[in-house]
Amino acid sequence: MPPHRVRRRARPPRRRSVLCSVLAAAVIVTGTAAGTVYVKGRAHGTEGTVASSASSSSAQEVTEEASLRPVAAPEADHDALLAAAMEEVTVEDGADVSVAVLDVESGVSAVYGKARFDTASIVKVDILATLLLQAQDAGRRLTAQEKTYATAMIENSDNASATALWKAIGQAAGLDAANERFGLTGTEGGDGPLWGLTQTTAADQLVLLQQVFGDDSELSEASRTCLRELMGRIAVDQDWGVSAAGSDFALKNGWLPRSTTGLWDINSIGRVTADGHDYLVAVLSDGNTTKVKGVALVEAAAKAAVSVFADRSEDGDEYGGGGEDAETVAEPVRQAQ
Repeated sequence: MPPHRVRRRARPPRRRSVLCSVLAAAVIVTGTAAGTVYVKGRAHGTEGTVASSASSSSAQEVTEEASLRPVAAPEADHDALLAAAMEEVTVEDGADVSVAVLDVESGVSAVYGKARFDTASIVKVDILATLLLQAQDAGRRLTAQEKTYATAMIENSDNASATALWKAIGQAAGLDAANERFGLTGTEGGDGPLWGLTQTTAADQLVLLQQVFGDDSELSEASRTCLRELMGRIAVDQDWGVSAAGSDFALKNGWLPRSTTGLWDINSIGRVTADGHDYLVAVLSDGNTTKVKGVALVEAAAKAAVSVFADRSEDGDEYGGGGEDAETVAEPVRQAQ
């Protein structure tokens, strides 16, 4: 049946200014790859003719000003996130640990701890990198004997081979000269034949890993390939350390019981792949009462480091950048009134 119509007394039309409609703007937030957020004001509702051209122009200026005003997206503090993740790692009394991690895809890194540690056998990567750099400078390839030493030193962590190549590079003087070119600032070669007592930091080991696995390197592609392949073929009994944080890896571990204290230095450096993403990870520790406890500490630290980068949003805005809510980013529109 037809609707029942009620006759109402006509009311005078309300005048709604365009500026008021801008004040009720719907906020549209768009992110950029650089992490900048822009705010656009879009007027609600009014479809009628604007009576005042001056009012229309004013509203347009407010809208355009709001549209062009950038709001910086907050950047995640990855050092703080890593420190928080390390709070969950058990460290026995008297032990110390430091870790550094770099997400290869984004180039974002995080470091926990600044202390220097004995390298133990992880210095063997540095020794070979130095030898390869020196060979490049001389315009030559490694000799057959050097290749044999290099293979045994990295894949099997053979100490006699390390000692032979330590002498070949000029011991600490040769290592330190190469490290200056590599960009290491906190590493110092061990005294005399004591290559295992080279001092280093987790941050420096991350720089060294970038020389091995990155493209911006003092090492040639052939030299980097040599190191990568050897680190990817380590002996089965040395499959521990940073490898615990991923499904694919290339690494070098170091372990050393100190004769003066009976405590263990346990270290691990390398590249790992987790959930389809590559990470460079360096973990250093000392003061461990046993090798087993040291290995457990290093593996837990490596997992914590990689976990810092585990949360990636589906829209590509990774690691917490651009996290403002609509209320926050709407503020510049209100202030433009």
